[in-house]
Parts: sequence; C-alpha cells; structure tokens
Amino acid sequence: MNQKATSSSTSKPKSVAIACQGGGSHTAFTAGVLQVLLNELDTARYRIHGLSGTSGGALCAAIAWYGLLLNDGLQGAKLLESFWQDMSATELHDLMSNQFLVGLQRSRNFFATPELSPYLLPNTGQDVLAKTLKKHIKFNHLPELVKVDSPTLMVGAVNVLSGDFAIFNSKASHPESGISVDALLASAAVPELFRAVRIGNGLYWDGLFSQNPPIRGFLSGHGSRDAKPDEIWVIQINPETRSSEPKSASDIDDRRNELAGNLSLNQELFFVRQTNDWLHKKWLTADHLKHVEIRHIALEMELDYPSKLDRRPEFINSLLTEGRRKGSEFLGKLPKAKP
Repeated sequence: MNQKATSSSTSKPKSVAIACQGGGSHTAFTAGVLQVLLNELDTARYRIHGLSGTSGGALCAAIAWYGLLLNDGLQGAKLLESFWQDMSATELHDLMSNQFLVGLQRSRNFFATPELSPYLLPNTGQDVLAKTLKKHIKFNHLPELVKVDSPTLMVGAVNVLSGDFAIFNSKASHPESGISVDALLASAAVPELFRAVRIGNGLYWDGLFSQNPPIRGFLSGHGSRDAKPDEIWVIQINPETRSSEPKSASDIDDRRNELAGNLSLNQELFFVRQTNDWLHKKWLTADHLKHVEIRHIALEMELDYPSKLDRRPEFINSLLTEGRRKGSEFLGKLPKAKP
C-alpha cells in the first residue's frame, strides 16, 4: 500500500503542498484523506513538497509528515489510524464526559450554561494529547530524520498576548520555532478547553485564530521557483456554501462558525490566486514565483459545530471512512498523464 510509481511519463513529478484546515474531531476526515494520499499517490507524477495544518489539521499533517520522514507511507497511514483510535472515547468515563461536553455545547442555544476557565480545571486533556502525540511521533528522532530535501511541515498558532500569527516550521533555524510536541499542543489549544501553551517567552493558543491553515509560507521568500510547490491541495473541513438560510439559533451558530473558520483560509488562497493573476498579466516577474494550481478535497457531510468535540468511536470511524472515500475520488479525478 505504499505510494505508487505507475506513470510511464519521464517528466519531472509535480511538487504538491497539502494544507489541512482545523476543525476538531472533524479532522478525522483529514486523516482518512491523508491515508489515501500516503499510500496511493502516483509518485512518478506527484511529489509531496510539504504539509501544513492548524489545530486538528496540524496533528494530522504532523503524523503524515513523520511517515514521509520514515519513507514509509504505509506506516504513516497506520499511525494516523492509531492516533484517532487512541483519541476516540472508548472507556465508560470518557464516553460519559464526551456526551456531557457535546450536550453542553448544544444546550447553549436554548439556555444559559456555566462557563469554567480551563485554568480552574485539571490539565488532563492536554496531558493526554501530549502523551498520545509522543506515542505516534518520536520527537527526539526528528533532528536526525529531517534532511535538507525533506518535506516541510508548517503548523499555525497565535501569540495570546501580542496577537501575532506564529508558524512553527520544520526548517526553522531556531529550536523554539521548530516542530515539537508543544508546537502541536499550541496549535490545538482551543481556549475554552485548554490552557495557553508556553514556548520560550511566548504563550500560544489554537491556530484557528491565525492562518487556518498556513499556505502563503510555501510561496514566500526569495528561493528559486523550483523550491516552491506546483500545486496546493487543500483538505477543507468547513463548508463554503449552505443550501438554505440559517434561521434557528443552532443553525446560525453553526454557519457563523463555518464562515469564521474559512475566513483565514480564503485570505491565504486569495494571496495565491492574486499572485497567479499578476503573473499571468506580467505584473510580476517569474524569477522567484510561478503559477500554482489550487485543488480542494472537502468534507461535505452536514455536521453541526458541537460535533467538532464529539469523540464517539462510531463518529470518528465514519469520518475516517469518508476521508478515505473522498481521497480516492480526488486521486481518480486528477488529470491523466500524457502518453
């Protein structure tokens, strides 16, 4: 089930950056898509240049990236599966806690519910997430695995005090700006659930407040055109459109969350599309820039915002399955190699 090299074409494979939008439990869909891309991508035609992600998308992107560093797509797919099975609520106390949390979120549209600061509660959730990440990514091995030509990983977060966007990058020269378990915890630190994560002198929250996910970092800088991807594949969690007007309190809340989640994504993609347009009009030179194709793999299940907190095994498995289906469908629709 490793990546396939089936194309008979002798042309250079296109480089692809995969950007993974955040969205809590919904990003199990992302994991399913990445499983297919790791195993079934025709490497004679496409090469993974890098991955980026925010929040749950960052966790999936990091595990897939680790699989690429191991040069083992099958292992990367297994790690993604194992991670989400471990994150599922399977024990009775965990199932009850999950049901309470999701139910509490849904009830807020009908009556006032108390809100507690995560600083008043044990930091159990973050501790469990850190332990699970360390089980699936050997962070102490990263310095020896990351090579000059390794795929890049970028993870988005936001500095709580300054409001500055933060990108943790596998190619960063300073350790505090690199990939670590704390960087991933920071990107997934939803303020209502988790405490801010301290890295160096900074305090960081969920990357949903910044670049969701980071994209323009793949194109910025003065490196050669060949150092930038030919295509960007966006694994999108929040739907762009709705078929009917939201009128109930819960529907309005869901749509507001979707629009907020897509705001930074659309800003990132606007940068790419505008660059493409200016290159076409010759308003920019092609010395360091090139046209970049954008493709989407979108979650199209109609889900409400509280379900982003839902960790029931059957729900997680349904998202993984849907992700694998959409990933296979996406690969099947890619332009065919020229004979």
